[in-house]
Amino acid sequence: MTTVPHKAEYVHHQNPNLGAKLREAVFGIEDGMVSTLGSITGIAAATERHFIIILSGLVIVAVESISMAVGSYLSSKSERAVNERKLREERTELKQYPEEEKRELVEMYTHDGWPSDLASSMAEWASTDKELMLKEMAYRELKIIPENLERPFNNGTIMGVSYVVGGAIPLFPYFFFSFETAIVASVGVTLAGLFFVGAMTTKFSYRTWWKAGLEMLLLAGIAAGVGYGVGQIADRWLQ
Repeated sequence: MTTVPHKAEYVHHQNPNLGAKLREAVFGIEDGMVSTLGSITGIAAATERHFIIILSGLVIVAVESISMAVGSYLSSKSERAVNERKLREERTELKQYPEEEKRELVEMYTHDGWPSDLASSMAEWASTDKELMLKEMAYRELKIIPENLERPFNNGTIMGVSYVVGGAIPLFPYFFFSFETAIVASVGVTLAGLFFVGAMTTKFSYRTWWKAGLEMLLLAGIAAGVGYGVGQIADRWLQ
């Protein structure tokens, strides 16, 4: 049997977990940039001291990256546990009520547009293989793909590393430039980074790169601006 090779640009479609990985990476980088920029810009404007700015930035990135990684891990683990429970319940139903489950599968096939005679044949064939029947019921009834369950450790790791990468971007200029130059460079490089991240997500979609970049830039920029504004108001109120 001859196998037709896939084109290089088609390879990403073969990874069913790409969506989860991309979600965690984009979320981590975006939140790292926005949270760190808003925090250190407010601290920079209030203190104008390099040591305090860098120390605060490092603490923020360290604490928040761990917090985000743990949050991603726990939420993914909870979602996986719920789906695993549903699959166990479905497996029990298939064992105890095979005919009822078969009729239910026929109804779902026909509801999706398959001819009734073909739907009956498909359900009959699936019922001869327990794992195939479970996969069909999981997908059709539960909207779960058993092979594509959440991977908590992977999600948490991607989130944590992505947050560190994103958080390092606005903090980086303060290591090399004077206060006045660093604050402008920090804002500029972060806004450029947000646009770049948004544009890069279109590699895995059909969206226009500049529209996705602007969307990320505007929404995340507003969030950073609000964070900076709240920090300034709090600083003046406390003083």
